[in-house]
Amino acid sequence: MTPLRRRLLILLAAVLLLAGLGTGVVLHAADRADRAGRAQSGGPAVTAGTPALGQKGRLLFVNAAAGPHRGALASVPSADPGGRRIAASLKCVRFYAAAGTGVCLQSNPGVLKQSNRALILDAGLRTVRTFPLAGTPSRARVSPSGRFAAWTVFVSGESYSSAFFSTRTSVLDTRTMRLTPSLETFSVVKDGKPYHASDVNFWGVTFAADDDTFYATLNSAGRTHLVRGSLSRRTVTTLAENVECPSLSPDGTRVAYKRRVLSGASLWHEYVLDLKTLRRTPLAERHSVDDQATWLDDRTLVYTLPADGKIGGSDLWSVPADGTGSPRLLIAGASSPAPL
Repeated sequence: MTPLRRRLLILLAAVLLLAGLGTGVVLHAADRADRAGRAQSGGPAVTAGTPALGQKGRLLFVNAAAGPHRGALASVPSADPGGRRIAASLKCVRFYAAAGTGVCLQSNPGVLKQSNRALILDAGLRTVRTFPLAGTPSRARVSPSGRFAAWTVFVSGESYSSAFFSTRTSVLDTRTMRLTPSLETFSVVKDGKPYHASDVNFWGVTFAADDDTFYATLNSAGRTHLVRGSLSRRTVTTLAENVECPSLSPDGTRVAYKRRVLSGASLWHEYVLDLKTLRRTPLAERHSVDDQATWLDDRTLVYTLPADGKIGGSDLWSVPADGTGSPRLLIAGASSPAPL
């Protein structure tokens, strides 16, 4: 056998091996998707419908339970979170809503790359405007008045636990449809002085009731900071360190957030920060929470945790905001909660 023929045979064998591995990966993924799309015995009761954003006393979320409505926007009565779910045809990766305005972040696989977009919704879940996203959806929020929407995407890397990642956070005025593509264009004041750095990243916006003030995470030089921002002045000011994914309480006095508890590790615990005293209160949840928690009311927080033993599943848990009590399962097979 000539050297050329030997090299051709080796190349052919390598191509066949890679093709076989690729086929196996595709078939495995398809099998997982097929199993996730089949309803499981003992799963939640789900009815197709349109959960309106203006209907008070309901809790909206992304349905993560296996079955034909997996990934769909759904709602349950706030007083009966374990009750029958009303599921829309609309599917979201991340979702939030307030005052009749919703934001749905979608991610759809493509032949060459995935297609990511943000949908702005009216109270009847009709799409008002669509915006392309620069990366994989991560966080979404709407201001209490419904005027502003914000979203964060990963433009490289896949999570906050990745050694190398970059985020982009955008803010939209839903009245004028004026989009601020990136908060990185805002001026930064750190420790009382103007701050400039090429590695500044923002994520996890949460809005105050005045339609101007917001809070977010700023990351730079390997450290995360809670910042208070002004939309009208296009500035942010650092308030506290080691704060990620803040969520402002309904009364505007406290911020719930995840705090990294081990340097260099993907391990976060939930805390509440008093904005007046900057006193931190650890919450009773001891699992690592990689989420932007949501306030059900001024006393209770809800957040997403992975569901053990379920394919890509997640559950919603709640915990008192004052550090007392213990976590409890709120809704099995759910994520991205939005109380109306």
